[in-house]
Amino acid sequence: MVRHPYTMKDAKAWINHCQEAVKKRPRTNYNFAIELKSPQTLMGGIGLDHIDRYSGTAEMGYYLGEDFHRQGYMSEAATAVIDFAFNRLKLRRLEAFVFKGNEGSQGLAKKLGFKQEGIMKQAVRAKSTDEIHDKVIYGLLKENWK
Repeated sequence: MVRHPYTMKDAKAWINHCQEAVKKRPRTNYNFAIELKSPQTLMGGIGLDHIDRYSGTAEMGYYLGEDFHRQGYMSEAATAVIDFAFNRLKLRRLEAFVFKGNEGSQGLAKKLGFKQEGIMKQAVRAKSTDEIHDKVIYGLLKENWK
């Protein structure tokens, strides 16, 4: 879950985290920037975390700046990451966790083929507001992908 407002200190901490994660073997996460080609603009990020190669699972997370919502950018990025997870990393299952009430993120998960599997009550505190939220669990099996 991404802090809002997102400060330069937050960005530097994230970059350091990513640099350390790349060194870890076996890798347990992959993080990607989402960039507008022209003009060259950073729009957001997407990644796979908690990769468990033995179980064949990972968690997919994503964020996108508000100026770029509902324009298809995240669907395009998520499709590429899901293909990477299932075809290159040979995973069999992805999970996505979304705040209950985040209709945009829930809609994206459903559009991508994720199925709602449950709700974890009061499971997460939002970094942006310190409020406690329910977390909706979505799952996608490789056999159900496209």
